[in-house]
Amino acid sequence: MTNAIDKEQVVGVLNRLLEAELAGVVRYTHYSFLVFGYSRIPIVSWLREQADESLLHAQQVGEWITTLGAYPSLGIGPLLDSHKHDIAAILQESLSTEASALALYRELLELVAGRSVALEEFARQMIQAEELHAAEVDKMLRKPGDVKTFAG
Repeated sequence: MTNAIDKEQVVGVLNRLLEAELAGVVRYTHYSFLVFGYSRIPIVSWLREQADESLLHAQQVGEWITTLGAYPSLGIGPLLDSHKHDIAAILQESLSTEASALALYRELLELVAGRSVALEEFARQMIQAEELHAAEVDKMLRKPGDVKTFAG
């Protein structure tokens, strides 16, 4: 498995993914504290589910790093905060950061495609999860009755 991949490059991307997913845990948890109004309960629940999912993804990525015989990063990715805490701003920030994670998973796929079936499958599963998540956030950002995508 590891003979055919550039281990250093793959581990580099995996460590950046680990940091991004850990930042997602912090970011979604932070967002959940800042939701107020009538729809607080379902939105807080959704945000905390996203934090849990980011933690699961971080754990999976970390396991891949150690499977490859490397050391997982202790860093956390950027924690940008626009300080705009209405739900639309939170969702737009989320969409932006998820796009960055999606780009990293695509980079991982390029590095392992045709070289490691297991890592390739993992990258594809993560891309699918990130694309579905982005689609959900896009739908949440639409005005009721709008069919056209928010993100373009």
